[in-house]
Amino acid sequence: MTNRACQQILLQNLGKRYNRDWIFRNINLRFETEKSYALTGANGSGKSTLLQVLAGLIQPSEGCIRYEDQSAQALELDQVHRHVSLAAPYLELIEEMTALEMLDFHRSFKNLNGSNEAILASVQLTQASSKQIRYYSSGMKQRLKLAQAFFGETSILLLDEPTTNLDQSGIELYEKLIREHTRNRMLIISSNEPNEYRVCETVIRVEDFK
Repeated sequence: MTNRACQQILLQNLGKRYNRDWIFRNINLRFETEKSYALTGANGSGKSTLLQVLAGLIQPSEGCIRYEDQSAQALELDQVHRHVSLAAPYLELIEEMTALEMLDFHRSFKNLNGSNEAILASVQLTQASSKQIRYYSSGMKQRLKLAQAFFGETSILLLDEPTTNLDQSGIELYEKLIREHTRNRMLIISSNEPNEYRVCETVIRVEDFK
């Protein structure tokens, strides 16, 4: 883990709107390390938007979000990305790269646990490791997204609809990654599919914050 690993995320009166429409408001929540959470709700309920706020990809419209280390000291916002791994359908891969090149690129700003070869073997992409990502199927691309997230040396793991485009063997792989690579981390899954978040201890309905 990176120094001063994030131990908790505090949301205080958090809200997000687009134009005049509020996606959610008045969220007061605490997320802690070594615990797991599911953000649930129908399509359009705001669960993916909330996950992106937690990841630091978008800013809230009101309220504040605070990331704290084990001493309850605030982490610098421009360093939050070092503590977060995210896999989501809307994240783009650099399709001109091979999987090996993509992992090397990822290592330039975030540590990964294990060699590139071992990581790709874990998600059953060894045979395609030197193929450009543009030639991957949608399921193979999702496996690669999961690989960089699960094997990231981070204290926070965020997953948005993690089994998107996966076949049955891919879903079984996802469940194996959950079992083996979420210990001692904060796990937050955004999904409306119970099978994706059944491991989560706490379920948060985003629709409750309208």
